[in-house]
Amino acid sequence: MKKNKSESFQPREITNSLLVEAAWEVCNQVGGIHTVVRSKVPRMIEKWGDNYCLLGPNVHPGVQAIFDPTTNYNDAFGQVVLKMRKAGFDVLYGRWLISGRPKVVLFNIQNVTHLLNDIKFHLWEDYDIPTPTKDSLIDQVLLYGHMVQIFLSGLAEEEKNKSNPILAHIHEWMAATGIPALAKSSRQLRVIFTTHATLLGRYLAGNDPQFYEHLPFYDWLKECRHFGIETQARIERAAAQNSHIFTTVSEVTARECEFLLGRKPDLILPNGLNVERFTALHKFQNLHQEYKEKIQAFTMGHFFNSYAFDLDKTLFFFTSGRYEYKNKGFDMTLEALLRLNWKMQQAKSDTKVIMFFITKSPYSSINPKVLESRGIMEEIRKTCDSIAEELRSKLFQSSAASEDYKLPYLNDFVSDYLRLRLRRTLQTWKSKENPPFVTHDLKNPEGDEIVLFLNRVKLLNQKGNPVKVIYHPDFISPMNPLFGIEYSDFVRGCHLGVFPSYYEPWGYTPLECLCSGVPSVTSDLSGFGDYVLDTLSDHHEKGIYVVNRKNQSFEDAAEELANIMMEFVQLNRRERIQLRNQVESTSEHFDWKNLGEHYDMAYRLAIG
Repeated sequence: MKKNKSESFQPREITNSLLVEAAWEVCNQVGGIHTVVRSKVPRMIEKWGDNYCLLGPNVHPGVQAIFDPTTNYNDAFGQVVLKMRKAGFDVLYGRWLISGRPKVVLFNIQNVTHLLNDIKFHLWEDYDIPTPTKDSLIDQVLLYGHMVQIFLSGLAEEEKNKSNPILAHIHEWMAATGIPALAKSSRQLRVIFTTHATLLGRYLAGNDPQFYEHLPFYDWLKECRHFGIETQARIERAAAQNSHIFTTVSEVTARECEFLLGRKPDLILPNGLNVERFTALHKFQNLHQEYKEKIQAFTMGHFFNSYAFDLDKTLFFFTSGRYEYKNKGFDMTLEALLRLNWKMQQAKSDTKVIMFFITKSPYSSINPKVLESRGIMEEIRKTCDSIAEELRSKLFQSSAASEDYKLPYLNDFVSDYLRLRLRRTLQTWKSKENPPFVTHDLKNPEGDEIVLFLNRVKLLNQKGNPVKVIYHPDFISPMNPLFGIEYSDFVRGCHLGVFPSYYEPWGYTPLECLCSGVPSVTSDLSGFGDYVLDTLSDHHEKGIYVVNRKNQSFEDAAEELANIMMEFVQLNRRERIQLRNQVESTSEHFDWKNLGEHYDMAYRLAIG
């Protein structure tokens, strides 16, 4: 394992200190940082108890469902809240209704919009950070960051007569505008800043095919102006350079920070999960079967009106995440699928692979043909249930009365009405067209890179192709009429997750697969993949495949991915079950109970 800069340093232990974590995604689910903060809470409560508190913006429309206000303001956090309210600020204090029930303070940023011009003036005057006049997101971030600064300054004042330090851990630029001032305001206040990905790096990686080679040579200011993100980049840079301890989530991102933010991180804080939340013990194989049947039901409704195949010989692969065609490795996944299709044809494989792309892309509605096909299939199911019920009763009576011990002719027991109903429904359902590869009506199919690739290479769900593709441009939820299950249940029902990212500071999707007992593919350009290579020498045997994207061309990496998928296709059922057992048992390594130690080191280092 690569060593953190401070690994040889032994700072003193922390006792009776206060720890405050601030992030835009506290009580406000937006992306991966919400998962980091939320999943870590039980471990933080175990370590810090009531000395731990979170700060978030009161912007989520459903916040009342996840927030429980308190009537007890006797602690230091509550006293600061009361003083802020007295000063005219709208502040909530209570418990976040998640595992661990942590204390949380939420700021109504709409209550302080009158301070916006002052905030912008001081950012420019003190730190040369310009701010646009009409950018609602940046305005919200500035107001939230200002409220975080006021709260932490108030907390330092409240605790000024105590010897124990206050630790302020701030995540991402969206909570970080106050860091330069906070780091200088009180010797008692120690500021830790974590960037989970540099904003400029994400833009550059998506636009430069040689991002990693060019990384040492970018002019950060010129590039952020080019992409129109100067304000965000300057805030992020100021936070990194002024915090007492600067951290990031992986060695991959650490190098990026060094060149784009002008400071090498002091520590690496790899992301974990609360594995207990995913744990199903001996039931996880049964859960895989249960949710696989849900996916099989979708498959029948989507494909069987055009042609049928053996569902027992069908494997479900998937990829998911933000629609970043290159950064998330969608381009490589598609290229590898094309090669896999050819390899399976050459091997005369009787297996089918259905690859799901689960992402978010603008659409107008679910494709009416997809909905109609599924609706008719449900009608077929109901008709078959009626036939089965009619058969059950008549077959029992006929068998009991039989004198020649022969099996009755079952067709005689089906009424003409049900025969006709089934025949007409099947005639309505059947189609000579290929099943669509997009489940929704996209708003811009002509500019969609997944659609363009599939059309160009003619990987269009033809009957003769062993590889099928389903592009689902919306996230999966129980309200989704096509699947009707949670995303996490969908993951459990699949056989393999595929995430060969080009740019991925960490990458929660393969880790979520791991915790669900699902083998997955990642890349050595993702923080997770890089960490796996460092810590698990036998990762391949444990169902974590890592594609080499650092040291080989796109074509060679795509061929490696295609070979990994082909190797998986050739496993028999028993081997896949054994692999899922290996995967599930490995997940403990990534529990916060283990990875939380890196956070402990950061806090000890912060107080010296």
